[in-house]
Amino acid sequence: MFDVDKWQEILGTMQKNKLRTFLTAFGVFWGIFMLVLLLGAGKGLENGVVNRFGDGAKNSLFVFAGKTALAHKGMAPGRQLQFTNEDLKAVDREINNVDILAPRNRLWGEFTLNYGKQNGSYQLFGAEPGFLVLNGERAFKGRLLNKLDEQEKRKVVVLGEQASKVLFLEEDPIGKYINIRGIHFKVVGTFKVKGNNSGRREERAYIPFSTMQTAFNQNNKVQMMALVAQPGVSAMEMEKRVRTLLAQRHKFSEEDKMALDVGNTEAEYLKVMGLFNGIRIFVWIVGIGTLIAGIVGVSNIMLIIVKERTREIGVRKALGATPFSIVSLILQESVVITAFSGYLGLLAGTGLLAGVEYLIVSSGAEMPFFAAPEVDFGVALSATLVLVLAGAIAGLMPALKAARIKPIEALRAD
Repeated sequence: MFDVDKWQEILGTMQKNKLRTFLTAFGVFWGIFMLVLLLGAGKGLENGVVNRFGDGAKNSLFVFAGKTALAHKGMAPGRQLQFTNEDLKAVDREINNVDILAPRNRLWGEFTLNYGKQNGSYQLFGAEPGFLVLNGERAFKGRLLNKLDEQEKRKVVVLGEQASKVLFLEEDPIGKYINIRGIHFKVVGTFKVKGNNSGRREERAYIPFSTMQTAFNQNNKVQMMALVAQPGVSAMEMEKRVRTLLAQRHKFSEEDKMALDVGNTEAEYLKVMGLFNGIRIFVWIVGIGTLIAGIVGVSNIMLIIVKERTREIGVRKALGATPFSIVSLILQESVVITAFSGYLGLLAGTGLLAGVEYLIVSSGAEMPFFAAPEVDFGVALSATLVLVLAGAIAGLMPALKAARIKPIEALRAD
């Protein structure tokens, strides 16, 4: 039952001891505020780093041919390896659980692309359609490369959005032809790349892999092959199988790390996630430590309140107050302080994070390793509820002490 008199008494006590109430509440407020702020900053840092991976597959391999560093079966080290179309077919045939297998070649250096009077020197790649999917290029205008482009060796090209802006200015590039080393290619689309803060990955052009081999004298040469493991399959295990197969085909030792240059995004991603797991644990330790400090402060203040009100409690008990009414009075005061100040800390923390995010977005600032600072509202609310419960527990011991006071002893207290 709601007791108006009791709540008026609690508010009156808090108003009479404003400084003490403020300092107690501030300890709780600061604990929640710092926990929310630390969680939000940690999430912002995590989002920024994860964005650097873009939309590319997180379980992919990028395999380049290298130069042998170990002697093997009578062959001297120092042999330069070269992948071929037959290697691609062998990997496709003999390596299980591969979701995407896509080669990519490049014209070394940056080659001039011309459209009318406009030109730009950009990297030119030949790739199968699956490569753009696993590498994180996403269609912005028009379309990306498709299987018919590859099968028919079409002279089509997709441009990064930055390259498109330079070559076509405000003109729509779709359907126009650009000149690449004396060969005209039809622009079928442009692409953007998530997490591409420097814009360099949008200063590229892609043509079909088969067209690259035919048009630029790269017959039967494969510079790099990219693979994506099927869901649930470890890219690191797939790397071992690919290394074994290629070692057999090109006669080099599996222990020769220089023979193949392998970029494993899964290994890199797991390292980053491991780092942020450690950061999250650290944040929770610091945050919980701050909360405990606030709770201890509440408990100490409640003990002081009980000591100051010993005579008053004795009078209450002499007049017939039950131990439960004494306990509930102290507990309610403790809960009011922790709940109100904890809620304010939650609002202040989430409000500050929202303000920081708004400033970043509105200013257009590029922060490569920090993005969208946020906190799981459920976690923050749970922390506040736990704090309120802890505040009740913090007030319980002083309340029980008050309930055990004998009226005659209380009336003698100074």
